[in-house]
Amino acid sequence: MLKSFKIFTYTPPQALVFSTPAESLFFSSLINSSFLTPDPERAHLFFVPFSSSTPNRSLSRLVNALRTDLPFWNRTLGADHFYVSCDGLGFYSDRNLVELKKNSVQISCFPTQRSSFVPHKDVTLPPLADPHHAPVINETKNYLGYVKYGAVKESSLVNELSDDQDFLVERQPSDVLTYEWRLSVSKFCLFEYGEGDVSGIGDAVRFGCVPVVITDHPIQDLPLMDVLRWQEIAVFVGWKNKSGGGAKRLRHLLDLTYGDEKRYEEVRGSCVTAGQHLVWNEEPQPLDAFHMMMYQLWLRRHTIRYARREVA
Repeated sequence: MLKSFKIFTYTPPQALVFSTPAESLFFSSLINSSFLTPDPERAHLFFVPFSSSTPNRSLSRLVNALRTDLPFWNRTLGADHFYVSCDGLGFYSDRNLVELKKNSVQISCFPTQRSSFVPHKDVTLPPLADPHHAPVINETKNYLGYVKYGAVKESSLVNELSDDQDFLVERQPSDVLTYEWRLSVSKFCLFEYGEGDVSGIGDAVRFGCVPVVITDHPIQDLPLMDVLRWQEIAVFVGWKNKSGGGAKRLRHLLDLTYGDEKRYEEVRGSCVTAGQHLVWNEEPQPLDAFHMMMYQLWLRRHTIRYARREVA
C-alpha cells in the first residue's frame, strides 16, 4: 500500500478552512505525503477538497464542474472519490449532492450525526490526541471506573457513581496532567454514546483505561472500524432501563466479565497496543492515525458503480 496506493487531489476553489484540528492535520499530512500523484490516470482515488463552511449551492456547483469538465467523476459517479466533512453531509434532492453523499467516501469526525453517516463506505477521524504526552501505563489502579466531565449525561447514573468510592466522577473539567493521571489509575473509563462527550475514548485506549460505552444502539462510526477490533478493547453496555440501580448493575457486569485479573490485563494490553493507531503526528509515523486512515481508504479503492436511475 505505501508504495502503490495513489491519490489525485483536485485544486480547491479557494483556500481551505477546516473546523477541527484533526481535519487540518489529515489534509496537511495527505498533501505532503507520497500517496499523491500528479497523474490522475495513475490514481486509485480522487480527493475533493472544500472548506467546512462551503454552502450547499457552492458544493453542488463544484461537483457539477467535476462532472462536466473532467472525465473521472462520470466513470463511477463519484464512487472512487472522497472528501472531508467533520459534520458530514445530509441527504438532499440536488443530483450533485446526492451523488457526492451516496457514492463518495465521507471522512467525518467522531461521533457523527446518524443521518449523515453511511456505514458501508464512510469513515471517521480519530479524535486528536497530544502526541507530546506519551501515555504513562500505571500498573496500580486506584479506581474501578473514571467518568470524565461530560462523558456521561444520565443524571441518575452520575449521582449513583458519585456515591461509590470506587468510581471517580468529575464535576468540572480537569487540566491535562490531572486528566492523564486519572486515565492511568483507572481500570475502566465510562462514556455515554449519543448524549455524553465520547471524544476521550481514544485517550482512554492509549492510557490502558478500558472504555465502557453505554449505548442502546449499535455503533457503526467508531474510529478505525476496519483496523481495530473494538469488541476486544471496549465494553458495550445497553441502558434501556434507567429507573435506578445503574451503578450496581454496572459494577456487577464488570465484575462478571472482567473480575478475573488475567482477563482484564489481556484487554488492557490490547488497548495499549491499539492506542498507537489513534495518535496523530505533525509528521506522520508508521502505523499512526494518518496511515490507518489511508489504509481504510485503500480498502475502498475497489469501487462499485451505482446505476444512474438510483441518483437521478
